[in-house]
Amino acid sequence: MNRKARRDNISRRQVIKAGLGAAGLYCVIPSGIRAAETQEAKRKIPVGLQLYSVRKDCEKDPSGVIAAVAKMGYKGVEFAGYYERKAEDLRKMLDDNGLVCCGTHTQFDTLVPEKLEKTIEFNKVLGNKNIIVPWLDPKTHATKDAWLKTAKEFNELAEKVKPQGMKVGYHNHKMDFTPVEGEAPWDILFGNTSKDVIMQIDTGNAMDGGADPVAYLKKYPGRAITIHLKEFSKTNKNALIGEGDVNWKEVLSLCETTGGTEWYIIEEEKEGLPPLTAVEISLKNFNKLRG
Repeated sequence: MNRKARRDNISRRQVIKAGLGAAGLYCVIPSGIRAAETQEAKRKIPVGLQLYSVRKDCEKDPSGVIAAVAKMGYKGVEFAGYYERKAEDLRKMLDDNGLVCCGTHTQFDTLVPEKLEKTIEFNKVLGNKNIIVPWLDPKTHATKDAWLKTAKEFNELAEKVKPQGMKVGYHNHKMDFTPVEGEAPWDILFGNTSKDVIMQIDTGNAMDGGADPVAYLKKYPGRAITIHLKEFSKTNKNALIGEGDVNWKEVLSLCETTGGTEWYIIEEEKEGLPPLTAVEISLKNFNKLRG
């Protein structure tokens, strides 16, 4: 090999070595970037308030309450009643305060065929895409067959609202974990519905019913599009978020990885503080939990 060839060969080796070094550096940097992006994604899950938490205040002055909620730092609200206001008026209250509607608690009897179109239109005006049934009467759901029938109805509803970009779902109370014919209603329902049906688990209500919200988030991945954040404590009935027994670290980790969660929704129903004060403290406590 002549001197020029050796120089060319060395140059090629140097280029290849430099390229490999850059490739190695590239492999290291993206992992760090990805970690940062993952953390940023966690921070970006917005927090809304279930207005049932401040229902008495809303009945008197929904506009004032919505303004106060926005000032606290909430990004959206979930309605549980409309205070005899039109959808257009409620939407204006939200728009005026930079809030969005992250859900509505809608009674099941408003989703029957003869009322569904009107319910969809009301939610479209609100800008809502998550229609959640808040409760089913235990008297009419005392058998497994009744729950299976309701699961079928939820599947049908999910298909009907899908063209509107909407989803339907169900929110639990403590009795939804009391076995019916040997199986928890919650499992009968979500074991027999499609992934288009939102599993809106309420952490506090679940624990009050003897269920572990962490176990259910693991059992039904991708179903917790919205989740109710509520504290539970065996020793302090007025515990706010972060002051009780809920395993918040695990709950949030699952929501931010496999849960498919798009909205955290705080619901606070304790009696120890004025409702508006309680929901403000709950948001501050939650933000501390998130780091």
